[in-house]
Amino acid sequence: MDLFRRNNALNLNDNTVNGATADIAITTHGSDFYFAICAAMGLSGFIFIGLGYRKARRDRLFHYITASVVFVACIAYFTMGANLGFTPIAVEFPRSDPKVAGTYRSIYYVRYIDWFITTPLLLIDLLLTAGMPWPTIMWVVVVDEIMVITGLVGALVESRYKWAYFVFGCVALFYIVYQLAWESRIHAKSFGRDVERTFMMCGSLTTLLWILYPVAWGVCEGANLIAPDSEAVFYGVLDFLAKPCFGALLLWGHRNIDPARLGLAIHDYGDADAVVQEKKIKPETAASGATATHPDGYNGTAPHVDNTV
Repeated sequence: MDLFRRNNALNLNDNTVNGATADIAITTHGSDFYFAICAAMGLSGFIFIGLGYRKARRDRLFHYITASVVFVACIAYFTMGANLGFTPIAVEFPRSDPKVAGTYRSIYYVRYIDWFITTPLLLIDLLLTAGMPWPTIMWVVVVDEIMVITGLVGALVESRYKWAYFVFGCVALFYIVYQLAWESRIHAKSFGRDVERTFMMCGSLTTLLWILYPVAWGVCEGANLIAPDSEAVFYGVLDFLAKPCFGALLLWGHRNIDPARLGLAIHDYGDADAVVQEKKIKPETAASGATATHPDGYNGTAPHVDNTV
């Protein structure tokens, strides 16, 4: 039956692009894996959107951002599974291993298009969770874009100059890791233990996984050490953990966090008031001079962050 026939993508879309043929390319196994990750990304996106519709429109910001990440990744993985979105690039280091022997390797530029869109969204998810101000968020996003672009340029360079771009990207990554591991972590503490826990869980996962991406680049696009099928698994597992798993963890952490606490006072067109107001202190509490305390440690005195939308 047609429903169960073998993956035919590589027969329909061969390894030749503009007259050059990639002789180091994925097999049907790599294509199958890319399609499997594509399905996981798409399913995650619909689940995230479905969970968002259980909340008021003003509280769906993190659902929309996170769903956007996995939907973009879904399209990118479909493209790679179909053996499209790549260009043959001559390898700097020819190998004798039959799995990586050859002259031209498939470099999937569509992967970097995916990252150019999704990694800023992931950082926005994290930095908004930490209540970081917009100027800082925009600056970190620009550094992230530098990291992705230098990774793409390096992958497309055939000479040893590719490693200079690798270094540029690593420097950008180290700055992002510093922001997540230090400044944003400290800032998140000001908003209560529940916000701090959510940021720590998601920020730690992102930091650990993103440090592994340069390793993947080095053994795949850089040094031509592992086969394209293994490249598919390496990047695919990292992306699965960094996007659907990250998204599930983030949305679970945000389930009881009011976005207004993070400076995200969003007005819905059906609301009577234009700004979401903080809960008022009970009169008897105010009269006694006591301070109202959030059950998770938030005392209402977090630093003001104007991220009003």
